[in-house]
Amino acid sequence: MSLTNESIWAASPSTARGQPTQLSSDAKGERLAYASNKSIFLRSIDDPAVARQYTEHKAQTTVARFAPSGFYVASGDAAGIVRVWDCVGEGITKGEYSIVNGRINDLAWDGDSQRIIAVGDGKQRYGHCITWDSGNTVGEIHGHTQQLNTVSIRQQRPLRAATAGDDRKTVFYHGAPFKFNMGIADKHSNYIYGVQFSPDGSHLVSVGADRKIWLYDGKTGETKGQVGEGEHNGSIFGVSWAKDSRKFVTASADRTVKIWDVEAGKATQTWTLGEEGAMAVRDHQVGVVWPPGRSDDLLISLSLSGDLNYLVEGTPKPRQVISGHQKSITSLNQTTVDNKETLWTGSFDGRVCNWDVATGTAEEIEGEGHPGYVAGLATTSEGSGRIYSVGWDDTIRSVDVAAKTYTGSASKLNGQPKGVAAGDVTVLVGESEAVEIFQDGKKTGEYKTDFPATTVAAHGSMAAVGGENGSVQICAISSSRLSPRADINASRNPISSLAFSPDASHLAVGDLRGRVLVFKVSDGSLVTDRWTAHTARITSLAWNPAGTHVVSGSLDTNIFVWSLAKPGDWIELQNAHKEGVHGVAWVEGGVKIVSVGADAAVKKWKVEGLQ
Repeated sequence: MSLTNESIWAASPSTARGQPTQLSSDAKGERLAYASNKSIFLRSIDDPAVARQYTEHKAQTTVARFAPSGFYVASGDAAGIVRVWDCVGEGITKGEYSIVNGRINDLAWDGDSQRIIAVGDGKQRYGHCITWDSGNTVGEIHGHTQQLNTVSIRQQRPLRAATAGDDRKTVFYHGAPFKFNMGIADKHSNYIYGVQFSPDGSHLVSVGADRKIWLYDGKTGETKGQVGEGEHNGSIFGVSWAKDSRKFVTASADRTVKIWDVEAGKATQTWTLGEEGAMAVRDHQVGVVWPPGRSDDLLISLSLSGDLNYLVEGTPKPRQVISGHQKSITSLNQTTVDNKETLWTGSFDGRVCNWDVATGTAEEIEGEGHPGYVAGLATTSEGSGRIYSVGWDDTIRSVDVAAKTYTGSASKLNGQPKGVAAGDVTVLVGESEAVEIFQDGKKTGEYKTDFPATTVAAHGSMAAVGGENGSVQICAISSSRLSPRADINASRNPISSLAFSPDASHLAVGDLRGRVLVFKVSDGSLVTDRWTAHTARITSLAWNPAGTHVVSGSLDTNIFVWSLAKPGDWIELQNAHKEGVHGVAWVEGGVKIVSVGADAAVKKWKVEGLQ
């Protein structure tokens, strides 16, 4: 038996309000590189459901750039470390270098794919120039007094470089080795967020929080003039050149992306993303890249919400918007509607997404949702067309499955929800003091447990409640109450996850120490207690459709598939999600598994050789 990764539906880029987010494309315009949480994702531009993940950074990642050669990626993190790694083969780290004792904000490769300049926020220095393979110094970054936000290297000889940052100064360097040539301090009146040499090396452009765009000579650094004064109404966070060096694109907090003609000095196209109103902040454009090597005039901008907008020159609307999660995914639910398999995921920041299992694409649920942590998602088996979510705002809310939007107002819960489960028509919300019972979004009763509840599960007319004292109570569900049927002294540790088999004959139980046990529902007798390979809390359990195997996910980052017929046989998958697996489910008839985790990614695994 084995588990192999079939696809990674990557997390969205990490963003922060008032900060630029760097996007990078490879020279062929096939892949996008960006930072998300503690990972770097390399994502196919044409098939966004195909990605690879680099997980060797120990701190929050901040930037990733492809080498011009296409063989390596350099990435930086919040601890001042730059790592260079193979992006074609196994993703092996080739070098690790400490650049500054603070956040790396940007980095750039030279045209030979030999040298790297990384810049950021440090105490002794704000950046450094190194060779990628040895880390040897090939120049110094001087002339600044505050953190640097951006760097660019001219790809032709004679080599030139430019840096800029919070001191509102653009510094020009000659190289290599790179040495200070001159500082330009009188053009920008606020933080500078982007500098970029044109692909042919003839121009340098700078943009910033003062909404200004300045052009310079790429070889001498001489100022050529300002472009489009007053056209952007918000900070300009990103800039990127077209491959012909005649145009460049800017992304701004005014929710617009603009293409500029260098010779005419005018904007030739403007996209406005999102709509005016209270939610407009999420549509601030905080990054942009114009992938070279493509024939379709595609450029990609990044919204503060993490959405990637595919914009094609000459068309007024985005061709495609790629959504996903930016924060840890905390809950997962799988449904089938009209023979179409769908995943529902909720995350730490309150976002709920709907995923098409066949294509790996997501849509964000609209409407007023939870402002923070989504603690659980559930749907009734009789198909009411509703998904129910509970969150740490102590509410239960419903989502219209067809419209993909929240419906009506939230119902207040008695306390913080530990989980949610649904039977045929009844929804159960577990809390420390009791289990609240809902039908059609209205509370119909509650069930007081003899122990503080930690989790709930339901199937048809059966329910199970797990406790802090390690016990499990199996109950029958009626419209407004639960009737106890069996008590199980399952574990010495608090129960963390429960799952009924498809025919409700067995109950899988996971605990805080990483043990998975199976009991008969009819009499509470133990079937197996041999599944003890996890080393941390079980976060999720799911049975395959045949009821022969259980998949478990844990905070230990691992996934196991267990056989009921052969308890001593299992499949182990280590490091499935960096910093923990938070949800697992079977899809495509039980031949594949989907998992979600703290890395904000959704991953699909192929299961082979089930016994």
